[in-house]
Amino acid sequence: MTENTVATNSGAAQFDSRRIAVVGIGKSGRAVLDVLGRLTCAELSAWDADPGALAGLASPVRAESYADPQELAQHVIAWHPDLIVPAPAISELAPLYQEAARAHIPLMGEIELAWRLRAVDGTGEAAPWLCVTGTNGKTTTVSMAAAILQKAGLGGTPLGNIGNPAITETTRCDTGRAQAFVLELSSFQLRVTSTMQPHAAMCLNIDDDHLEWHGSFAAYRNAKARIYHGVRNACLYPVGDAVVQRMVDEADVAEGARAIGVTPGVPAVGQIGVVEGIVVDRAFCEGHLRGEALELFELSDLAHLAPAGGELPLHIVKDALAASALVRSLGVVPTVIRAALREFQSGKHRIELVGTRGGVHFVDDSKATNAHATRASLLAQPDDSVVWIVGGLAKGARFEHLVADVRPKIHAAVVIGTDQDVWRAAFSDATFPVTWIDPASTEPMAQAVRASQVYARPGDTVLLAPATASFDQFASYADRGDKFREAVEAIDG
Repeated sequence: MTENTVATNSGAAQFDSRRIAVVGIGKSGRAVLDVLGRLTCAELSAWDADPGALAGLASPVRAESYADPQELAQHVIAWHPDLIVPAPAISELAPLYQEAARAHIPLMGEIELAWRLRAVDGTGEAAPWLCVTGTNGKTTTVSMAAAILQKAGLGGTPLGNIGNPAITETTRCDTGRAQAFVLELSSFQLRVTSTMQPHAAMCLNIDDDHLEWHGSFAAYRNAKARIYHGVRNACLYPVGDAVVQRMVDEADVAEGARAIGVTPGVPAVGQIGVVEGIVVDRAFCEGHLRGEALELFELSDLAHLAPAGGELPLHIVKDALAASALVRSLGVVPTVIRAALREFQSGKHRIELVGTRGGVHFVDDSKATNAHATRASLLAQPDDSVVWIVGGLAKGARFEHLVADVRPKIHAAVVIGTDQDVWRAAFSDATFPVTWIDPASTEPMAQAVRASQVYARPGDTVLLAPATASFDQFASYADRGDKFREAVEAIDG
């Protein structure tokens, strides 16, 4: 899209006079109602289990609330919508999906709507989308890519699952609109996309997660794989990951789109990787067919992202490689990439040092809500140095393999959360001590931090890396991390 030219939402007309039910009125649901209300002549309705979620909606939106999922679904269907927009929190195993299928009513997520309503210039061109999914590393990768786009003058607001509704930004037609977008996409969001065509896309990794939402690993994998369908320029994949590489192989992409490997090792032609501490591009650079390489940045440019007293974690390196590959698909130059990464700061609750007490480091990685993220966090630590605070909602996952992989790192463990049976199984033959915090505790994090002090020695790290969701005892992973910080700050000394 050409900067400062007149833009329109040419896709809006397809929704005129259609009955659209928006189910689940959270941040993205409200954004959908707002944009559809402004850009289309659709007849809208809003539905939620919580009556409070429907407060303050603009008329003439019809709003109804039913606490029972089956009753809610039946009333939505009885309204006879042409289209249903489900919130990401609504499982594909829920009655809404089942009832919609029986009634042959299509489901379309906020991301799909954002794509169809996106702003286009007079030639029909829209700002390119760079899309990221994966079990672990999405937020860091997207945040890095957004920082690079901002430094390049192309955009800068990370969208999607990171917390900023895509539909609000991608439909803007004013002269301040972004010239490129980077989106973090969850499996929930991808499950209800169909026509999206990213400029470049990457699935960073995949491991068991959200099985209670999808019902099986196969369904979870298939939702993730949708990110590659329709890609116009580059399908990026982690070299050596057979599952993700197969997703790329199976994807129906635009003519001319290439598969580009990303590796922390030495890259082959057509890949981006690392040579003696230097990240090089052998895919998007001039002369890559002759084996030439373009230096992008050095690993030392990321040194400030290492945890206190530790080495730069491999997963941070991988995230930076992925972010660089995404923006290189747009031709962003190395000097901009290097400058943005040197200035980049990790977000809260991702390997964040919140304090040191008596020589013990307290690190908040509350955002490690699955085994993949937690494994990466623990493997970055020295052997026998971690007092691990773990536990929460297991989401159908098991953790025996995780514990086996990280066992050398663990000095002791403290288990919080309500799903403790899975951890009793995982720790059944543990040789390190484990403290179990009562699931009925009203201050589980404060108790966990106090328990960790019994085990932690000077030089050790008390690491909150729960491997699970937070909603059993906390409002969110951020709330869980904040409670951890508060407990650490309450320690004398």
